[in-house]
Amino acid sequence: MFRKLAGFSIALVFALSVFAAWADERIVVSVPGPRNISYLPIDLIPKIGADRKAGASIELLHTGGGAVALNNLVTRNADFAVAGFPAVMSLRANGGDVVGVAAVDDAPLFVLMVRSGLKGQVKRIADLKGRVIGVNTSTKNSKTTSQQLAELLLKSDGVAPDTVRIVPAGQSWVEQSSLMITGAADAVMGDEPFATRLLADGKVFFLANLADPETVKGIAGTNFLHAALETRSDVLKDSPRKVGKMVAMLRETLQWMASHTPEEIVAKLGVTNPDERNSLLVSLKKYPHAFSKDGRFSTRQLKETELFFRTTSEGNARAQALRIESMIDDRWAGRAP
Repeated sequence: MFRKLAGFSIALVFALSVFAAWADERIVVSVPGPRNISYLPIDLIPKIGADRKAGASIELLHTGGGAVALNNLVTRNADFAVAGFPAVMSLRANGGDVVGVAAVDDAPLFVLMVRSGLKGQVKRIADLKGRVIGVNTSTKNSKTTSQQLAELLLKSDGVAPDTVRIVPAGQSWVEQSSLMITGAADAVMGDEPFATRLLADGKVFFLANLADPETVKGIAGTNFLHAALETRSDVLKDSPRKVGKMVAMLRETLQWMASHTPEEIVAKLGVTNPDERNSLLVSLKKYPHAFSKDGRFSTRQLKETELFFRTTSEGNARAQALRIESMIDDRWAGRAP
């Protein structure tokens, strides 16, 4: 009897240790930021305890751009990445192992901002010819969505991309504000809430806002899928439970955001700087439909994304041959029209 009890106890301890390890599964996510509005749902996951609820412990690796986040994914420094989907397609066209598993945003939020000292000289996009433009940091194998969009807007006003100088602007307040305040760049294809904060400080003026229908009128594919959750094929094959946990915590956070006010969201983030807190509030109120409600992929938006990518990849045969449906796995997030 004693041996049976001892054996049972050992088995129970082993089972409990396995369960504890499973419950505290570490998941590493590489994401631009911190506190870039397009990626706020990821920053909020640990703040609202969505990772613990899903049985995981999330570790965030903040980067200066979606392309860098994707590089962390393909080099196995992260289990997941969050990036603009046109940047994901750029990586895939260059042979990168990357698959989209959930949507984060419902609208791309980019602002082409110009430093205030140029207000009398830069009145339209064509006036940026010969100037320095900052974009989210790209890599050798993936051009960021920010750079693709900047080049598309330049072309739309007759400016060849090789007539401007592109510099990395990162994807955080420190990086983007530094370029504008020091004059190291003349313009930045920037992110919210940093653009709104710089505008309020009188450091920049807006030349084009992607959320403004007039800005994008007549430009193909501008309602593309921006921030999305991605992983690798080996994670999908070997760790489907981990993918399920990651999508579950993202969905939990998106649903939490949809049912809470901007004030509650900013409070949960624990923002103490009054200027940062105010710019986040203004941006969240300005863009009430910025985020996906449930992480589902929109078939309509995926088609728009493919159109945007093809338009910005003219002359690249591999990019033109890429089909977005070949790099989407919607088993966990689901699909919307």
